Amino acid sequence: MRVLQTERLSLRWLTLEDAPFVFELVNEPSWLHFIGDKNVRNLEDARHYLRTGPLDMYSRLGFGMFMLELTDGALPLGMCGLLKRDTLPEVDVGYALSPQHWGKGYASEAVAAVLDYGYRTHGLRRVLAITSQDNDSSVRVLEKVGMKYQQLLQLGDKDPVKLFAREFDAA
Repeated sequence: MRVLQTERLSLRWLTLEDAPFVFELVNEPSWLHFIGDKNVRNLEDARHYLRTGPLDMYSRLGFGMFMLELTDGALPLGMCGLLKRDTLPEVDVGYALSPQHWGKGYASEAVAAVLDYGYRTHGLRRVLAITSQDNDSSVRVLEKVGMKYQQLLQLGDKDPVKLFAREFDAA
């Protein structure tokens, strides 16, 4: 189901048929470094990741990570969407693109659309984002879409992450 469309991008719900792409994406060296190992070792693991992550979140909250594609749907670029993590007090925006699609403005275009969607469709007044301290590209994307650095945040036993937030004025 298509959720959003921008000039260049289409965002839709992920399905189990997206398992091959998800398997590739979550095993990219950049994903493993900046996001972490999701223990997806084969297509069945990828389907399990989809079932227990995005698909479960859609049914519980009406949002989650979306497949990010060019508008014609012919080329998957990555994932972008809203998450409700147990480790954060509010909804956050997350995204990851395959490295061959970096540097083309797709991430900032997708994140801006997802933030607007969260505000307009789900009434979110504040959205968070976290990024690794050494992920300068992600920091630039977050700042470009109006997110403001808040603090370093310790989540569990991992390295502290940078916490960003974007506030939306009540209409």
